[in-house]
Amino acid sequence: MYPAEIVMPMKAELTDSGFEEMLTAAEVENSLKKKGTALVVINSVCGCAAGACRPGVVMAVHNTVKKPDNLLTSFAGFDLEAVQKVREYMLPYPPSSPSVALFKDGELVSMLERHQIEGKPAQVIAQHLISEFDKYCN
Repeated sequence: MYPAEIVMPMKAELTDSGFEEMLTAAEVENSLKKKGTALVVINSVCGCAAGACRPGVVMAVHNTVKKPDNLLTSFAGFDLEAVQKVREYMLPYPPSSPSVALFKDGELVSMLERHQIEGKPAQVIAQHLISEFDKYCN
């Protein structure tokens, strides 16, 4: 498990932009059972999370008309119980950190895995997410 002093500023990049943390399995279940759309970010300490994933996700949610109803996040290697439960909802995709999933009415409709994030600029991540929001969000 990562030390809190390392993780907390990385969590804040998303929570300061309106993301709600899911820290337990029960919070994951309650959040993903809600009607509507939910964007779930599995946050990570890796460089691609810092350079592409978090900035791209924040750009996407602040630069589009259609947005997910709920913005949610859990941190791999820190929020262990929640991440394990979120990954059950992300099946059949293998565990991936960072990753970004879009759910509609509790069903996974879009997935962005680490290999699709690595090496991409944040703007590309943002544009991909915005196109997914246009398809699935009101």
